[in-house]
Amino acid sequence: MVEVARAGRADIDWLVREDASAGEAWVSRCVALGEYLVAREAGEIVGFLRFSRFWGRVPYMEMIRVLPGHRRSGVGTALFLAWEDAMRGDGARLLMTSSECDESRPQDWHRRNGFSETGAIELPGLQSVPEVFFIKQIG
Repeated sequence: MVEVARAGRADIDWLVREDASAGEAWVSRCVALGEYLVAREAGEIVGFLRFSRFWGRVPYMEMIRVLPGHRRSGVGTALFLAWEDAMRGDGARLLMTSSECDESRPQDWHRRNGFSETGAIELPGLQSVPEVFFIKQIG
């Protein structure tokens, strides 16, 4: 059984290790702002979802990651549905996410969860391929 909840201070070390590209300062900031959800099975964290707000308003799923031994078992979907529910509860009407244009599996996952492609942007010096953006109407 997967349990999803907002991350707390006790989860920071795990998140710093597993969301390595974010760095400790950013992880701590996001935890303090309630911008991480963690999924637990038998009390152990098996995945996370990190988000922010595009333009300070639109919920933007920055990263969703499930540990390798727990993938394809509903953990990612549980994280996403809990986030979508929380954002709807906050009054959001639109969700955003993105992936690099050559990442077909994440894009397929976004589409299966109701997102549609809305455009792409090139980020020279940051990424070698364009970033594809997806949106989902929820309100």
